[in-house]
Amino acid sequence: MAELPNRQEQVSLDTFLRGLWQENPVFVMLLGMCPVLAVTNSAINALAMGLASTFVLVASNSLISLLRNFIPKQVRIATYIIIIATFVTMVDYAIQAISLELYNALGAFIQLIVVNCMILGRAEAYASKQRLWPTIINGLGIGAGFTFALLCLGVVREILGAGELFGFALFGDSFQPWVVMILPPGGFFVLGAWLLIFAWFRQRREQAQARVEEQQQETVYER
Repeated sequence: MAELPNRQEQVSLDTFLRGLWQENPVFVMLLGMCPVLAVTNSAINALAMGLASTFVLVASNSLISLLRNFIPKQVRIATYIIIIATFVTMVDYAIQAISLELYNALGAFIQLIVVNCMILGRAEAYASKQRLWPTIINGLGIGAGFTFALLCLGVVREILGAGELFGFALFGDSFQPWVVMILPPGGFFVLGAWLLIFAWFRQRREQAQARVEEQQQETVYER
């Protein structure tokens, strides 16, 4: 996990945007891989899991931030798990009430949000050290980054594996779906491809920054 500040962070746009790129939980920190690979066989499943995880992340970390000065260090992890489990139970019943079909599609992975290392790790590394407002903004950014990553996989796998997007057919009867894409191996293939793409973009950005710094140094030497 990326190194986080121990001092109180000032809220800025970067507080939110870090979760989308620099600290993306999937494409950068490789956290929460179980739901990423298991429920992204369709875009709707990916979106539902992303939103559920975001709610649990923001709600639990907000409460942990409010109670950070009252939770004894000796039992902090157990306390975090209890708080997270409470909000997971709320999400579990909410999804079951909204759509039983979606609930069955997501299966046990809703309950497994409790042990998602992204949420517990964020509680320990960030929420327990920061005030409420930065915790909310940062949690929304991390949740948005996680949802974005799930959608990246879910959209590709559903289009190639079923010829659909959010249940709507995109191609004619002549389209032959790549069935492997909606099977477990398809999750690994698509994840690997997205990791390569993000690594390439990150490398390009680092090279561009290095060139800018080199030009600045040359300018200083010329002076």
